[in-house]
Amino acid sequence: MADGSVYRADLRSGRGEIFSPGPGTPALGLKTDRHGRLFVAGGTGGDVRVLDTRTGRTLASYRVTTGPAFVNDVILTEDAAWFTDSTNPVLYKLPLHAGRLPEAAVRIPLTGALTYGEGFNANGITATPDGRGFLVVQSNTGGLFRVEESGVTHRVDLHGESLLDGDGLLLRGRTLFAVQNRSNTVAVVRLNAAGTEGRVVRRVTDPRFDVPATVAEFGSRLYLPNARFRFTTPPTPPTPDMRYDAVAIPIPTG
Repeated sequence: MADGSVYRADLRSGRGEIFSPGPGTPALGLKTDRHGRLFVAGGTGGDVRVLDTRTGRTLASYRVTTGPAFVNDVILTEDAAWFTDSTNPVLYKLPLHAGRLPEAAVRIPLTGALTYGEGFNANGITATPDGRGFLVVQSNTGGLFRVEESGVTHRVDLHGESLLDGDGLLLRGRTLFAVQNRSNTVAVVRLNAAGTEGRVVRRVTDPRFDVPATVAEFGSRLYLPNARFRFTTPPTPPTPDMRYDAVAIPIPTG
């Protein structure tokens, strides 16, 4: 988040290195595609970037807004990359015709049930189980929304539950894993096929969690990087208790 650099690590040992130095503005949500490209949400930089996963070289950069922004997370579909903005009620779309990168991003206004307020709004994004829309969590309210490609939003019925502090989302079949960062929790949500209704069947925590911000899956484990937002001063590498880590946990069942 500090300067947009991207670090590549070995999941077994944690050893790694920065393979793509940042431009001085943030790098947040990350997704790779089968063409060896990494799509990067640019946070307060108001941009999205596409990197070569082999060389770290920037293949393309898109300025998606000129005002205040927090371009937060990204999901890839067969024909586009979609980005959330926690400050502005829009999705940014990069059309990928036959896999080719576009000249410019498309701005899709969000309408319907999802309304923005103070703080962080739309954050994590993933597909619905039927693959026909998206699920987006609103951090400051705990709401979960189904979002159509048109930008129309519908509140997901969670039967009185909340995903407050919701951050990264991961869909596995009809099970949604929703990271609640400051709560140091992963909520396990069972969804219907359309992603219009869900029930929180359990919540998982771990003493090693220190404000986990997102989640990825590999093998039989979930991997969660600790963002450590509790710090109010910039971390310094020589200080052991201010170093960063990721936590691996077994994929929850329930």
